[in-house]
Amino acid sequence: MLGPRVDAEAGRTARVLAGLATHARPVERTLALRQATAAAGELVAALSALAPAVAGEGLPAESTSQSFFRVREGELSDQQAALHGVLVVHRGLEDLCEAPLSGADLALEAAGMRQAVLDLTGAAPGADPGSLPLVAVPEPAAGASMESVWSARWLIGHQAHVLFNICAAVAVADATRHLRHGDGDAALLRLADATVYVRGFPAAMTHASTVPADYYMAAIRHTMAPPSVDVPLSGRQHRGYKLFRAAMKDLLSVVPDPYEQLAARAPELAEARGALLEADIVDGERHVTLAYSMVHLRRSIAQKPEGPDNAVAELRLMRHRRAAQYASLIQFGDHYIADAVARLRHS
Repeated sequence: MLGPRVDAEAGRTARVLAGLATHARPVERTLALRQATAAAGELVAALSALAPAVAGEGLPAESTSQSFFRVREGELSDQQAALHGVLVVHRGLEDLCEAPLSGADLALEAAGMRQAVLDLTGAAPGADPGSLPLVAVPEPAAGASMESVWSARWLIGHQAHVLFNICAAVAVADATRHLRHGDGDAALLRLADATVYVRGFPAAMTHASTVPADYYMAAIRHTMAPPSVDVPLSGRQHRGYKLFRAAMKDLLSVVPDPYEQLAARAPELAEARGALLEADIVDGERHVTLAYSMVHLRRSIAQKPEGPDNAVAELRLMRHRRAAQYASLIQFGDHYIADAVARLRHS
């Protein structure tokens, strides 16, 4: 535990996020987001009172991607991990007050943020959000140029995505450990937590991409490729995502059973594993459509010469491989793709 003040503010923030009016009218929705931002700011203050944040920019970047997205890795205490995670949540909420994100994606990103607050602080979610006293909401700052807002949003959304990746990796690893030790109930809880994060992956990426495609092409895309950076930026450089993929592989080594077999002996586990795998497939599918909306049929900046002709085709292949891998493990598996991939491998 990080103390009663942190526990109280974390519980408040989690409850505000749980009750966020994601589909309200624009004015009411913005007011709700400002309330959530203020609550997260109070939690940041409570954590900062214990110890100030580490100066992340002073730490060496382990990849070009880390440097570009202003992400660093290092050993942190529980308090520092909570503080830096909540800072990401706070910045994300602050930007969401203006970002034109759909209500559905806002609900998914807010759910991931809420789960991160609970996991990082160890707080309990507490009571009904309707019983919360209001937090003082400061007036919005003087408006920056839209171009600077869009450039910042690209980083802020990606940082939320990185936070969700790391938290999901930890949740999946926890679930796998519980399964190895025979604690099925604890495993189910952590699989549910992991699913919240994975459902938040595409929402956070969409948040980052709520900038005009023309602006992205003219002002952002070229900064992620040589000569602006040493090597083209790619998701393959994100260690958090690599940790998540490794955790998923380990989970499936512990519960590799086809859906029907697992459902017959452990129906709740089959459902929880299926929900996580479905969310993982949908993340891949939404990455395809998001890339199409931003770059249409252009090649990826990190694409290998022998790869498909464009970014969308390459991402679609990644989706198909994932769907084929999971086809027998979920209730409504994509067996058409699984059969096609199997034929290709044996041709």
